[in-house]
Amino acid sequence: MHIQRDDLSGPEIHALLAEHLEDMHRISPPESVHALDLGALRKPDITFWTAWSGGDLLGCGALKELDPTHGEIKSMRTASSQRRKGVAQAMLEHILREAEVRGYTRLSLETGAQPAFEPARRLYERFGFQRCPPFADYREDPNSVFMTRRLPREEGSGAGPA
Repeated sequence: MHIQRDDLSGPEIHALLAEHLEDMHRISPPESVHALDLGALRKPDITFWTAWSGGDLLGCGALKELDPTHGEIKSMRTASSQRRKGVAQAMLEHILREAEVRGYTRLSLETGAQPAFEPARRLYERFGFQRCPPFADYREDPNSVFMTRRLPREEGSGAGPA
């Protein structure tokens, strides 16, 4: 598996993100869907990566800069055929390393409260994320779980989005 920065132009990622948005709208009420579409993921404060094995897209994830010390995980998704194979863990480890290199001292995320999101919540908890109040522009929502983790600050960090 290799993880690479992605410009969101390929048909494979378009299909995976369409599936992601469709699932989010199927599981959650519209006001509780915080998944980003292609246009929103192309904004300069978001870095987007895809995980591949040969020509097969395994999954994706993004890191949004909220401020110079705080990032948010966005658009974590594993292709249906690749679930339970370590793709999400590898992507999360990649995003955590990037957040530390950037000098972030905090990394947060929003995920669903519904049973379908239980595997994601368990993954984040294994990596030290704890529940927290809403952050950034989020509001309290019974369909959302907000999580955060403090990060160590690396020497020479703070270079900004890569």
